[in-house]
Amino acid sequence: MAQTGKVRCQRIGCDAIFSDDDNPDGSCRYHDSPIFHDGMKEWSCCKKRSHDFSLFLEIPGCKTGKHTSEKQVIAPVKKATVAAPTAAPSTNASAKDSCSRCRQGFFCSDHGSQVKPVNTVGDNPGSVAGHVCAETNSSVQDPKDPKKIVDINEPQACKNKGCGQTFKEKDNHETACSYHPGPAVFHDRMRGWKCCDIHVKEFDEFMSIPPCTKGWHNADPDQ
Repeated sequence: MAQTGKVRCQRIGCDAIFSDDDNPDGSCRYHDSPIFHDGMKEWSCCKKRSHDFSLFLEIPGCKTGKHTSEKQVIAPVKKATVAAPTAAPSTNASAKDSCSRCRQGFFCSDHGSQVKPVNTVGDNPGSVAGHVCAETNSSVQDPKDPKKIVDINEPQACKNKGCGQTFKEKDNHETACSYHPGPAVFHDRMRGWKCCDIHVKEFDEFMSIPPCTKGWHNADPDQ
C-alpha cells in the first residue's frame, strides 16, 4: 500500500483507520497487554476485566498517543521456576509434549509423568486421609505462580483432563472445552472417572470415554 494511503492502527484496543497526514498526538486510544487467568480477561494497564471476550474488547482504551502501523509485540511474563534435582533430557520433554497421556496429566511409564492415581472410597481410609492431607499441605505451602500474559492469537494446548486440544484465547468461552473434572480413578485394574462414574479395564478405552463437562479451555490447570 502506498505511504499516502490509509492503514489500520495496530495498537491493541484501537483498530482505527488512519493516514500519516492525519495522525495527531492523542488521536489513538489503546491498551497495554491483556491478561488471561481462569477464564477472566483483564487489561494489565487499567485492570478492567470481563469474562465475555466481546465485552472485553469493547472496553475503551485507557492510554492515548499516535496511531501506528507497526504490529505490537506482546511479551509473556515468565513464570518463576524452581530448580529440579535432576534435569530431564530435551528429547524426553519434546516426547512428553506429543504424548496424549502426558498432555492430559496422566501417569506415563514411557516419559516419567509424576501424576499418581487417586484412591477410591473403598481403599484404606487412613491412606485416603493421608492423601487429602498431603494435597492440602501442598496447596498451602506452594505459592501461586504470577498471572501469565499471552497473545490472544497464540495457540495453546488445553490441559483439562480429557481435552488436550489446541486453542486460541480469542476463541475461548465457557463451553469451548469438553473435559472431565475428575478425578481419574485407578483401582483393581479398573480405570475410570469419578465425575461421570464410568470405569473400564483397558487404558485405550479409558482415554476414549467421552468428556462429561463443558467449560473454558485452560492451558494452566494448576492456576
